[in-house]
Amino acid sequence: MSARIRVLVVDDHAMFRAGVKAELGDEVDIVGDVGSVDEATSAIRELRPDVVLLDVHLPHGGGVAILEALGDSLPATKSLALSVSDAAEDVIAVIRAGARGYVTKTITHDELLDAIRRVHAGDAVFSPRLAGFVLDAFASTKPVTTDPDLDRLTQREQEVLRLIARGYTYKEVAARIHLSVKTVETHVSSVLRKLQLSNRHELTAWATDRRLL
Repeated sequence: MSARIRVLVVDDHAMFRAGVKAELGDEVDIVGDVGSVDEATSAIRELRPDVVLLDVHLPHGGGVAILEALGDSLPATKSLALSVSDAAEDVIAVIRAGARGYVTKTITHDELLDAIRRVHAGDAVFSPRLAGFVLDAFASTKPVTTDPDLDRLTQREQEVLRLIARGYTYKEVAARIHLSVKTVETHVSSVLRKLQLSNRHELTAWATDRRLL
């Protein structure tokens, strides 16, 4: 018999977390439940769940902040957004940040269980309406691997580039990806040199032109 999928529930409403645990606890292994961005980031790093059920709207940054803080550090952990919102901007933001799927809280027990299993297996999971948002948002976006300029940058440099281009300060970037401010400054200098740019304003324009934000 295969091992049960290990799931972490992230939502700022304790009653909702309790409800998910009661609904799914017999079929998946609920390894924990937390209600804040900081708790979620720590719990994911410590517990390394297979799937994170991730609320989109949390105090102090929400699901996007959690995904950005983790970056590519835990590739085996997949995130499935579970939200009351079906707004296009919420769906697109969390998928851009790295979630593998997005479903709303109107989902049934069987549908949610199926979504967890599919995300764990590597599929991208959306309801038909939400899938349309994602397809529309990404249809005209060129794969980053086709950009020779971007390919000159390391994965960490690309991560720093995106955050700086979104307007974060060096200190904020350092806190989000667990680096020193000096290391972030070094990465930014390297990015500017490789792309032959002079300052962060040019960097932001460069990233915007390539739809990296």
